Amino acid sequence: MDRYIGLDAHSSSCTVAVVGPSGKRLQSHVIETNAQILINFLLTIPGNRHLCIEEGTHANWLYEVLSPHVQEMVVARVGESRGPRSDQIDAFDLAEKLRIGAIKTRIYKKRAAFGQLAELSRAYTVLVSDTVRVKNRIKGLYRSRGVNVGGAGVYAPTTREDWLGELPVKARFRAELLYQQCDALSELQHRAEREMLGEARKHAIYRILKTCPGMGRIRTAQMLSVVVTPYRFANKRSFWAYSGLAVVMRSSSDWVRTQDGEWVRAPVQQTRGLNRTCNRTLKAIFKGAATTVIQCAKDEPLYRHYVQLLEGGTKPNLAKLTIARQIASIILSMWRSEEVYDPRKLKQQI
Repeated sequence: MDRYIGLDAHSSSCTVAVVGPSGKRLQSHVIETNAQILINFLLTIPGNRHLCIEEGTHANWLYEVLSPHVQEMVVARVGESRGPRSDQIDAFDLAEKLRIGAIKTRIYKKRAAFGQLAELSRAYTVLVSDTVRVKNRIKGLYRSRGVNVGGAGVYAPTTREDWLGELPVKARFRAELLYQQCDALSELQHRAEREMLGEARKHAIYRILKTCPGMGRIRTAQMLSVVVTPYRFANKRSFWAYSGLAVVMRSSSDWVRTQDGEWVRAPVQQTRGLNRTCNRTLKAIFKGAATTVIQCAKDEPLYRHYVQLLEGGTKPNLAKLTIARQIASIILSMWRSEEVYDPRKLKQQI
């Protein structure tokens, strides 16, 4: 007997709703947000347990602690709902959507052997973001005082005194604090990078995938923690969509009647840019890899293909998108075959 369970989680309480295979509402309870209490409650539910939770702050933790105790666990991306709302309504709604298969977007949470790498990658990403933010504040302070700054020289310890001399005395203490914050964050960023790369080297596939043009050590380590396994994707196009590299096409009134009375498809499709429902980290990784190939890998077949696209009249942004897609396809193929990058194979395809 199947039981469909919806769980609406909050910081102090969780509302759990259970629905039977026919859609009958069996029970609902309010439970403390505690791992052992939640597990004990799930174990009291007989039959095959199918659990659904919303994507949110607690999703990773709940998936980690509860997935071993159910036959199926789904993390759903739920849009903004209309009409009456309550914890109980939301929990029953999750259970019912899981029962009838109405969940449109499922979030992949299984990290397997890459769990530690995922945590280190998040730490590194946050520290990079914080470091960039502080550096922008430093430059913003100088520019607000009419001092023209450019490049990275303003952050160098050897030239700071000269730069501080450009500021009024009342603004120097603020600049010194920002410099101290920048130094501390830079040190933490380097430490997080070392830890992340050290963990990535424990996986044999890392040494294979980092040979792909434009990827390098950091991008490969970050990508491993996000993708986890290449077999999640049926083909390269589904991987492009997940990575935010799929072009969205829209059309309306697709069919028109000819003079002969036949219906033919009208040329009304219009491009609406790239898909926005995607993994932002992967999108940044592959577009950054394409930028590296274009700027620094002039001897690669990928760069020569980029030049061919430009000579054929393709706009630079679309040519760069094509290179990013090719890098994503190469990564997927290398991961599945567990073979290092071979430019001769790519040259034959191009």
